[in-house]
Parts: sequence; C-alpha cells; structure tokens
Amino acid sequence: MEVRQLFDPGSSTYSYLLWDPASREAVLIDPVQDQITRDIRLIRKLRLILRYTLETHIHADHITGSGLLRKTLNSLVLVHENSRSKCADILLKDGDQIPIGAMKIRVLHTPGHTDSDVSFLIGGMAFTGKALLIRDCGRTDFHSSDAGTLYDSITERLFSLPDDTIVCPGHDYEGRSYSTVGEEKAYNPRVGNGISRDRFISIMQNLQPEPPLRIHEALPSNVRCGF
Repeated sequence: MEVRQLFDPGSSTYSYLLWDPASREAVLIDPVQDQITRDIRLIRKLRLILRYTLETHIHADHITGSGLLRKTLNSLVLVHENSRSKCADILLKDGDQIPIGAMKIRVLHTPGHTDSDVSFLIGGMAFTGKALLIRDCGRTDFHSSDAGTLYDSITERLFSLPDDTIVCPGHDYEGRSYSTVGEEKAYNPRVGNGISRDRFISIMQNLQPEPPLRIHEALPSNVRCGF
C-alpha cells in the first residue's frame, strides 16, 4: 500500500491518499474542498482510480471535497451511519471492511469528538481523524460530542492497538506529521500516561476553545457532501 499525506493550511487538516500499487485503486480520506484541484491533479498524475472518499466524521472546520470528487471522478462517498447523511453512497458501521485492490480497510467506530467519528485501520496504520491527535485529542464541547465517550474510544479501542501502530491524525497545528500508539499512550498530556477517565473529563470541561471559524457553514454543507 502507498500513502501520501496532504495538508490544507487553512484548516490544518491532513488528508490521506492511499492506493494499491497493483490495481491502482485508491481512497482519499477527509478531502478538503479548497484543495480539490490539487487532489484531482495528483490522482490523475499518479494514474490512480479513486474508488472512495472516506470521512472520519462530519467536520466543523472545513468543507469536504467528497461531493465534487464524486462528480468529477465517480468515486463513492462513505461516512458513518450516525452522521445521518442523506448524500453518502455508503453509511459505515463498526467493523465494516472497505476493499482497495487486494487489501481491506477496517472501520473502527471511535466516537466522542462527534458521534460519527471513525478511525480507518490498514497495514499497521490508524487514520484517527480528530479522535486522537498527536499529544492531543478532539474537542468535546459541541456537535454531538461527549468527553467520557471519547476517553473510552481512545483508551479502550485505539490504545488497544499494537504500540508500533502509526497514528495518522486528521489535524495538527504544530507541524507534526505522525505518531504511534505507544507514544500517545506514554506522552499524550490529555489522555496518556494513565490519566483517569474522571480526570480526562475534567480537563476537557475546563477547556475553552474558540469555535471553528467555518462551523455554521461547514456542518450543514458536510451533511450534503460539501454542497
């Protein structure tokens, strides 16, 4: 499997282009509408067949490019069933497997940041969206979020993966690209190093982040695949 990490500086979002070298079948995780021209150019240059766009959740900080990619490249849009999306081609459930060439991507439901959050697992890599970030995690103060649920998703599901599993986050705000499950278990200041569930909930309740700049535009648009 080949992986290309792509970045949108406007929202600090990482998108991931994954493909099977033999079949040239590809998926794009968390496409950003502002980067659609770049992404289509890259897909065509690499001679890939984009089968799916995968959403780790319904985003509040950028507008997805999934609908435009479907229109241009005939890809299918996949998002978790809790999203209540009316535009998705396939609504995912925990444990689903998404074929890409001879390989399969496993869907792991990891709610808490939103109730539609999923992580995608393949080849020793976990694409964790905004559930687990590098030394951080997703906020839990809006949009179907719950701090205790996020703690459970991280500690019981993601931290149960092998320590050498590469964590591919959906965002980073300090220029970091990758981490590992072992590193986050040891060093994540919010949820690592044995922090209790009650302590995590207290930490999250005392955060006062500014709302995403595009939240009122992004949420309704992303339920419609970016339109």
